Amino acid sequence: MTNASVRFFDEQFKRQAAAGDLGLNPFEVAALPHIRGKVLDYGCGLGNLSVTAARRGCVVVALDGSHAAIEHLRLVAKRDGLQIQADEADLRSYAVEDDFDTVVCIGLLMFFDCPTAFHQLSGLQAHVRPSGTLVVNVLTEGTTYMDMFSPEGHCLFKPGSLRERLAGWEVLSYVRQEFSAPGNTAKVFETAIARKPL
Repeated sequence: MTNASVRFFDEQFKRQAAAGDLGLNPFEVAALPHIRGKVLDYGCGLGNLSVTAARRGCVVVALDGSHAAIEHLRLVAKRDGLQIQADEADLRSYAVEDDFDTVVCIGLLMFFDCPTAFHQLSGLQAHVRPSGTLVVNVLTEGTTYMDMFSPEGHCLFKPGSLRERLAGWEVLSYVRQEFSAPGNTAKVFETAIARKPL
């Protein structure tokens, strides 16, 4: 994320953690049945999905640009004895090295400029093991709520373009959802869940 976006979410995560607002969002709920094995949660936020996956026996690597979020997740993982490696990282340039059974990237790529978003998505795809699952959620054109974006850059995906980037994969689910946002604006999301071919 850009610096302004990281600051925006750092403050939000602090408020959520203090309030105990740690429930899964609708995209994480949809992803959960597809998560197994060794998991990469790329842009984990407070790590609610990582914690749930680890409690179900997964081994999780969780990455985020928010210091507050990663510190919170480390405390929870240590307290509960969960197999979660939580690291703070600049995900605009982070290079994934290991391969994973499941890669999850929910609500992150739109905070990068488009060339960076597409490059990082390709990198994530490359590190899903054969027959493994990729879960990706992005904001698309039609979104009018822009307060969380930095002028340094963002990327609203063209409708359907996420599916195009999964050519050759078995698309298990592809959902478009629109949510009301402050100031009579809207957020339009597309979420893809896809299995990598053998």
